[in-house]
Order: sequence, then structure tokens, then C-alpha cells
Amino acid sequence: MKSRYLFVLLCLGCTGWARGEIYKSVDAEGHVTYSSTPSRGAKKLWLEPLPSPSQPSKDSSSQSVRAHNKASPSDFPRVDSGTQKNRDSTRRKILSDELAAEEKLLAEARTNLKQGEAVRNETTSEGKLHALHEEVTLHEKNIVALKTELSNVK
Repeated sequence: MKSRYLFVLLCLGCTGWARGEIYKSVDAEGHVTYSSTPSRGAKKLWLEPLPSPSQPSKDSSSQSVRAHNKASPSDFPRVDSGTQKNRDSTRRKILSDELAAEEKLLAEARTNLKQGEAVRNETTSEGKLHALHEEVTLHEKNIVALKTELSNVK
């Protein structure tokens, strides 16, 4: 039991050693170099320690929520809920139209790929087939991206 306390005390005592020194040097060409070891012409930088995160108390939790809500500047433009709903429905409509168009393009690309594979030996080169595969893959990725965007619309 005593060894555990001794270990904790040693760990707490060593925290001061963890803070390193940083040196900044600028060469003749203007290149800036930062290092933990001093060199000729380097200047030691004094940096403030970073604040450690603290656990908010129950009393400060409502204050932190209010502070989070006021994170935007006071002159930041506000939009009423009706306007935002209209914008969201317009966005949903645009994304749905794009999705429908992309699905049509995917169907065409798959048809072109099947036709290219059917006449592979006659006139279609390997480069052409690869381009058709790439086109199908691109449309599939676009559809996935559009569906993701649609799921994010409120």
C-alpha cells in the first residue's frame, strides 16, 4: 500500500521535468528552425503552459450551454425557422433531382459497359472498357454521396 503512494508522489514530482525547452533559430536564408537543443544563434522561447481541461460542475453546466449557444458573434445573421425550412426543402428537392439524374446516368453507363463487354473482341479496346468501368464507378460513388447528403438534410 505504501509503495502505491510512493509511486504517485514520484509521478507528481516528475511532472515538472516533462516541460522541455524550445529554441528558435533563423539561418542566413531566413529559414526558421525550432529545436529542443540549443544551437549557435538560437534564442530560447518562453511559452505559456496550455490550460488543462477541467470538469464542469453541475452549477456551471447550464452556463456552459448558454456560452456555447452564444458562440456566434452578436452581428451574425439569424434566420427564422420558416425561412430555414424553405431552404431545407429546396435543398432536398435539388438533391433529389440530382439523385434521379445520376441514377439515370448510372443505368446508361451500365448499359454501355454491357455493350462494350459484349463486343469486346471485335472493336472495343481494353482502354475503352476500363473507361466504361470508371464511369460506372463514378456514378455509383456520386449516388452514395447524394444519398448521404439527403440523409443529412433536416
